[in-house]
Amino acid sequence: MTTNASVGIVTPQKIPFDTPLALENGKTLPRFDLMIETYGTLNADKSNAVLICHALSGNHHVAGKHSAEDKYAGWWDNMVGPGKPIDTERFFVVGLNNLGGCDGSTGPLSENPETGHEYGADFPVVTVKDWVKSQSMLADYLGIQKWAAIVGGSLGGMQALQWTISLPERVAHALVIASAPKLSTQNIAFNDVARQAILTDPDFHEGNYRSHRTVPSRGLRIARMMGHITYLAEDGLGKKFGRDLKSDGYQYGYGVEFEVESYLRYQGDKFVGRFDANTYLLMTKALDYFDPASDYGHNLTRSVENVQAKFFVASFSTDWRFSPQRSHELVKALIAAQKSVQYIEVKSNHGHDAFLMEDEAYIRAVAAYMNNVYKDCQK
Repeated sequence: MTTNASVGIVTPQKIPFDTPLALENGKTLPRFDLMIETYGTLNADKSNAVLICHALSGNHHVAGKHSAEDKYAGWWDNMVGPGKPIDTERFFVVGLNNLGGCDGSTGPLSENPETGHEYGADFPVVTVKDWVKSQSMLADYLGIQKWAAIVGGSLGGMQALQWTISLPERVAHALVIASAPKLSTQNIAFNDVARQAILTDPDFHEGNYRSHRTVPSRGLRIARMMGHITYLAEDGLGKKFGRDLKSDGYQYGYGVEFEVESYLRYQGDKFVGRFDANTYLLMTKALDYFDPASDYGHNLTRSVENVQAKFFVASFSTDWRFSPQRSHELVKALIAAQKSVQYIEVKSNHGHDAFLMEDEAYIRAVAAYMNNVYKDCQK
């Protein structure tokens, strides 16, 4: 179970890499930065390091607070900290903001060293493979030859899986949570509708909105509202809001009448205040392109034949965006390839967002698995 303990006040670090990074699309970043946070202490043989990979709108701020005045802790504070499932008294935990992000790592908001201007729309599309390559450079910088575990939910789980395929000798355990070996057609469709909301916003200006001193806030807001609906389950949404009205009786107009409308608009407005539209486009494209089996004749079992990591896979009963059936595909492929895998399907009413929540069975399962990871570190 989680505890009330916290990693406390944490300070992000920006790590510079002056080595050019060749990307899958044929382009090269001449240099790049990765914004990270670390928690816990790296042991003498550097065998207790855990990498946390974030989902679409996540970042490096996984746990703790940046100041005593911060209202909210990191996005996975219930999972990472002293005595928590990913125990910072046992593990050295690294969180990072991926390339293309908008929280300090090199992305559309960064200066292009070749032009001296902000990248904006010129920042290249990146893939999960590109992220793994940049993350391996980070591991080298930190002196970590092999991760005790790589952990991620949703898009983060895809990164954990890709690590085991791209660099099998550098991962001991992979925790793939609420994820999939590739997006479904429906998921690609959802992403395209979200992108179209941004791309058709009059303030988008072909991605160069900041040079026009504006933001495609309407499109980004709609994209987030639609995405947020898909992350939730009808059970949870219905129990929280039902058909409750903001005031007595219908207003017979198109303003906010239902409580759920108010909630979604609030979430959309809050997102516009903290996230970059070009980054949103990049992250959804990375999701769409992820398909490790495509390099192996579209045979998922073949794609994992050379992995050396042990796996923990978790799904959630009401997650219709990344349904349990998608986790089953990965588990079956791993078993067929004779790999070690533990699987849990958690009954939850939180939908896809359940991987961020505190469903007891889920928290206990992660804690139990990470306890085994820790034992492996001691061997």
